[in-house]
Amino acid sequence: MSPGEFTVEAVDGAARAAVLETAHGTVRTPVFMPVGTLGSVKGVDPRELREIGTQILLGNTYHLHLRPGEELVGELGGLHRFMAWDGPILTDSGGFQVFSLADTRTVDDDGVTFRSVYDGDLVRLRPEDAMRIQATLGSDIAMCLDEVPPPDAPLPALAAAVERTTRWAERCKASPAAPGQLRFGIVQGGVDESLRQTSARELLEIGFDGYAIGGLAVGEPAADRARILRHTAPAMPADRPRYLMGMGTPEDLIGGVLAGIDMFDCVMPTRNARNGHLFTRFGDLRLRNSRNKADERPIDETCSCYTCANFSRAYLHHLDRCGEMLGPMLTTIHNLHYYLNLMQEIRDALDAGRFAAFKQQFAADRARGVDRKSTRLNSSHVALSR
Repeated sequence: MSPGEFTVEAVDGAARAAVLETAHGTVRTPVFMPVGTLGSVKGVDPRELREIGTQILLGNTYHLHLRPGEELVGELGGLHRFMAWDGPILTDSGGFQVFSLADTRTVDDDGVTFRSVYDGDLVRLRPEDAMRIQATLGSDIAMCLDEVPPPDAPLPALAAAVERTTRWAERCKASPAAPGQLRFGIVQGGVDESLRQTSARELLEIGFDGYAIGGLAVGEPAADRARILRHTAPAMPADRPRYLMGMGTPEDLIGGVLAGIDMFDCVMPTRNARNGHLFTRFGDLRLRNSRNKADERPIDETCSCYTCANFSRAYLHHLDRCGEMLGPMLTTIHNLHYYLNLMQEIRDALDAGRFAAFKQQFAADRARGVDRKSTRLNSSHVALSR
């Protein structure tokens, strides 16, 4: 099997289970990618990542370009060797930073100029630069540089961002890639269905190994987010992987799979773990709540992760209150295990042709609440799950 081969093995409605071949191994989808922005998933080493079922990691072009620099990483054998991870890696292009660093950057047709978040120096990033950096890092999947408009941008600004994203995608496609490196285009268009359709069509005409939906979960209303997801996913080719960027609750993953999405990433499981917000089969646990101070139960009695097999809520609550570094390490292991196990359960359900039943059971379990008390799903999650 050669990099880029994508084989759909099971279908249940729009949802599907598939296999994507990369230069560093096979990825079974639907898949969640833990975020390792700086070449490290905070608090979790590569051995632990493997043990909890990680298939593919995400790194960030912008941040790795600034620290330690792609030249150094390349000289030391590439990103895989640098971070001691021998599995697949996807690198984002820096496009999200075009959005998130709006106060310190300027965008023109040739590229974007940032102020470094580390020392304030000016940094120029063009589509060719983004692809050169990712080629030097040696990631398995390189994302095109795109422009992410703010959620409240007027229609002319959204249209201009789509046009620029297409032109940049053409330049990215023409840039050299690392051996076996796949390249994904990113569909933009805000919450306008017509612009999303235009963006998808133009990217398909250029031709990429996979396609992503970008520019969601950036502050738009939840109903608009769900509507655009349902509208855009079918506009992406069925014979290529579909990637939903930066969305991330467990309910979002279910909703994305229902729409036909194959790949996901989000900082939510790791960032929330560091802040005492833990995901379980039966809803979310707020570790810092005083009722956990003397609770001898694990985070989730149905969970098989290392943390739940060995440590009580009381101990984790204690570590959090004391600021002990072991605390966020253990909670991160749990949250990532929960996400990766959820994706495995989704794949199993798709293989068995019972995803609809699985979705119903998932919603019922999450609604029970972590302490077996009835709760209600957030309305945005309900919308995404329909």
